[in-house]
Amino acid sequence: MTPQGLPPSPATLLSPAACPVLVVKVGSALLVAPDGTVRREWLASLVADLAVRIEGGQRIVIVSSGAIALGARRLGLPKGGRASLEDAQASAATGQIALSQCWAELLGNHSITAAQMLVTLDDLEDRRRFLNASATLRRLIALGAVPVINENDSVATEEIRFGDNDRLAARIAQAAGAAGVVLLSDVDGLFTANPKNNPEAKLVESVARIDARVRAMADGGSASGMGSGGMLSKLEAARIATSAGAHLAIANGTLANPLARLAEGGRGTVFTAGPQGKGRKLWLAGRMTARGRITVDAGAEAALGKGSSLLAAGAIAVDGKFVRGDVVEILSATGETIARGLTEYDAADMARIMGLRTDAIADVLGHAPRSSLVHRDQMVLL
Repeated sequence: MTPQGLPPSPATLLSPAACPVLVVKVGSALLVAPDGTVRREWLASLVADLAVRIEGGQRIVIVSSGAIALGARRLGLPKGGRASLEDAQASAATGQIALSQCWAELLGNHSITAAQMLVTLDDLEDRRRFLNASATLRRLIALGAVPVINENDSVATEEIRFGDNDRLAARIAQAAGAAGVVLLSDVDGLFTANPKNNPEAKLVESVARIDARVRAMADGGSASGMGSGGMLSKLEAARIATSAGAHLAIANGTLANPLARLAEGGRGTVFTAGPQGKGRKLWLAGRMTARGRITVDAGAEAALGKGSSLLAAGAIAVDGKFVRGDVVEILSATGETIARGLTEYDAADMARIMGLRTDAIADVLGHAPRSSLVHRDQMVLL
């Protein structure tokens, strides 16, 4: 929030004083022309914007799409390289070289060192690997380099992948300790309805909470047909970023010098960050996968909201295959995800004891029960 308590504007978000480390995500439709070539003049203007910010003391992390689109052109593959998983992997392997060379050259023109990092979903969902990636990112930032991040699409599968760089950018912001994220896209931001279908749709300038009303405004499609993300993925990215204490802005980047335009009062939607957690809870808040789900009754939901652990008595349903220590989601009786945490029981035992008072659990399991299904110290509310 700003000192006056007002939601930050896109210009405030770009201020080095308010945001010492900024993550900038560049979509495929901005970086790659329809014929599969790099929009080099536009990209040079963005790099010039970044150089100004770096000169002003801000540290930058780039999350760059475009490898699949670039590789598909070089390999002569149809549908932008997305006709099959194998085509996408081959395109990514080919295009990533061209993409990293382009970033390194243009940043180098401003005497800025580029560093490439390719990550998979597992690299950030596994706690130990997340800490390793975080340490590398923070060291590169401290050394004055600009990390250029992309999903390692050459080895990612449909089942284990981010699927779009919006959510990757939000997770990278968490790992890098960034205070802000800018998603440069081919839209101005979140509208009350799809502006292509509804001329009366209005831009939503700030969002303090992502609820059912906000989600209903989103459209799942990618405007360009080139990328993999739509407004729904951007809302999920906003949820991840704001739960980690980072503001997130969606802004139109189609014109030259998009960050300069944004800083001078350009339009966009800013999602306001919530209180930042620490350590394991911060990592839990940003996770995208879970091994199972526990549905709770209204009484348990209220108790969780007051900071209590989840007891067996409040559980009304258990889904998934998980063991003690796995990440599970906690759902309200209406199906809304309200928390995420590390389970104290495996799925089979939890299904046997859900709904029971603590003093009755030992008779069912044959041993002394643990104090809770999910302890408050291993849980984060969403």
